[in-house]
Amino acid sequence: MANNKQLVAELKKHFGFDSFKGNQEAIVENLIAERDTFVLMPTGGGKSLCYQLPSLMMEGTAIVISPLIALMKNQVDAMRNYSEDDGVAHFLNSSLTREAVLEVKEDVRRGKTKLLYVAPESLTKEENIEFLKSVKISFFAVDEAHCISEWGHDFRPEYRNIRPKIMEIGVRPVIALTATATPKVQHDIQKSLGMTDVTVFKSSFNRPNLYYEVRPKTKDVDKDIIRYIKSRPGKSGIIYCLSRKKVEELAETLCVNDIKALPYHAGMDSAKRTENQDAFLLEKVDVIVATIAFGMGIDKPDVRFVIHYDIPKSLEGYYQETGRAGRDGGEGECITFYTKSDLKKLEKFMQSKPTNEQEIGKQLLAETAAYAESSVCRRRTLLHYFGENYTQCDCGNCDNCRHPKVRIEAKDELCAVLEAIIALKERRKSDYVVKLLLGKPLEDIKDEDLELFGSESSAEPKFINSVINQGVIEGFIEKGIENYGMLKITAKGKEYLKRPVSFKVAEDRDFTDIDADNESKSGAASALDPELYAMLSDLRKKIAKKNNLPPYVVFQDNSLEAMATTYPITMEELQNIPGVGEGKAHRYGKDFIELIAHHVEENEIERPLDIRVKTVAKRSVKKVDIIRGIDKQIQLDALADSLLLSFSELVDEIETIVYSGTRINIDYYLNEIIDEDDINELADYFRECETDDLKAAFKEWGDVFSEDEIRLVHLKFVSEHGN
Repeated sequence: MANNKQLVAELKKHFGFDSFKGNQEAIVENLIAERDTFVLMPTGGGKSLCYQLPSLMMEGTAIVISPLIALMKNQVDAMRNYSEDDGVAHFLNSSLTREAVLEVKEDVRRGKTKLLYVAPESLTKEENIEFLKSVKISFFAVDEAHCISEWGHDFRPEYRNIRPKIMEIGVRPVIALTATATPKVQHDIQKSLGMTDVTVFKSSFNRPNLYYEVRPKTKDVDKDIIRYIKSRPGKSGIIYCLSRKKVEELAETLCVNDIKALPYHAGMDSAKRTENQDAFLLEKVDVIVATIAFGMGIDKPDVRFVIHYDIPKSLEGYYQETGRAGRDGGEGECITFYTKSDLKKLEKFMQSKPTNEQEIGKQLLAETAAYAESSVCRRRTLLHYFGENYTQCDCGNCDNCRHPKVRIEAKDELCAVLEAIIALKERRKSDYVVKLLLGKPLEDIKDEDLELFGSESSAEPKFINSVINQGVIEGFIEKGIENYGMLKITAKGKEYLKRPVSFKVAEDRDFTDIDADNESKSGAASALDPELYAMLSDLRKKIAKKNNLPPYVVFQDNSLEAMATTYPITMEELQNIPGVGEGKAHRYGKDFIELIAHHVEENEIERPLDIRVKTVAKRSVKKVDIIRGIDKQIQLDALADSLLLSFSELVDEIETIVYSGTRINIDYYLNEIIDEDDINELADYFRECETDDLKAAFKEWGDVFSEDEIRLVHLKFVSEHGN
């Protein structure tokens, strides 16, 4: 076995470092001694070096099993930078030509290659198995080992076949490495890889330099992100989105707002992905907008912020992605935007999966939601999830610790929760326990006979959930993730029931569906300046009355809300307001911009120019074709067919066009399907309406006209009088 001086000398020789970090030295020693090794080390802790250095010191070639082609390329490039010979590291995967594969195998045979990266799929190919049997292998390294477990955040079924293939090739030491694994996932990894006699090295999951914050996700989330990035000029950041479409849209929105950004997702051409990734690494751009396909193994130490546009599917994924910030130990801000409606979308995505995977996915989502909504120290919640006890109550570096909520005495409620868990024989989840205590209808009627049924009927569901979540963190309750979230009482919980003491909790934060709320509230509630909104609303009523029109035809509520937020004082600025085209601005805008200018001057308001976010024009061919089709007086049903739209979808498109301020004339079509008197009668009805909500119109006229006919007359009315 190599001694300390030898290891440090080899470290200096190959990588230029004078000392090891954390557990690195002990891990390297263990692997060189040909013992199976399990490494749990956070992103930025230096996992790769734990197998790279032994591979250079041991006889033969190390086989590194890695899940992503992009990750392999980065690792190989990094190793070649440390060596004079490019043959020191290769990858073997589907991206190589036949000639390149032969070249790789020749370098391995000649002993030039110390590290050979392979995808798990490549390991199963018979020709590769036969080749690996014929060469000297130093050890097998399984990178991103959490992919083995179905409870991991990136389960890959092919990872389950690794052990049988190793046995077929020839037994050698195995090192498994991951940055994120709950105790359950750790057990799965070791069991699947047959690591019965393994040395485990766990580093702390705590990254003190990272700041964690969860923000409500409103309809202005793009503005919030742009404002945030512009307040940090020149700093590198990653923004994660769940969908490829959102990645493309957001990257484009950032660019038109003078932020240097590029997209990255698996649907892009491989060469373009690599080009964009390199541009980020070489600091040609500041921000990369990506799906989770980006970031694994990316060695960029100075990422200063990681933003989650959408809530991640699991806390493991969240932790790994946020871990890409501040890898140099410097500043790293982790901002997540959250709304409950995102959870519903993610649950819908799971519907095509097998039932077992759906249940696992829902439980992982529930843990993520509990984290997002919690008022407890975020660092403490995260570390507890990964089986680490963080004893400080206040880390001082998360939103909940910097802005703590008042803690409320909950001794009685905790006792009630613990007693309910026992009464339910530890076979129920949180939501069931909450229903029981509140006296809500239960799936099993017999449980309503329990003495505890309705015992906390005066409490809020949110408060009982807070008690459960914080009871878990304090160690009174166990939430068996592998048992789909069943609650169990711990020995500490049983002891607490015998001798209860004060137990104070901070109530979970309220993340009621923000978007739904905004739709139901008045515009004044969403506007930055409610006083100005009220004045603009009065002016709108005055102008509407003068023109014998309903107020919404002059300007819609969302247009007034935007005016009361961005303070437009010129015609050009007014035309940047949603729903205000050039014609509408010149028809009605003069009085509005004069009122706003006077209000700004009188109150010495510094206009928030930075939050006037430029939007990307929707390059919709359909929009252009619809306007041209209507100008040519093509029948709307024929126009819908030619654009492969249903008639209702065509009307949706026309509504978007009209409400953006474009005037259209559909008289040629309406006059054929509805009598002129009926059109006039409907128009008179809309003239009397105070709102553009069509539900009342459908109720009033639904027996006479179809919904599409009512909508078309409404569009004619708005277009003629408002645009």
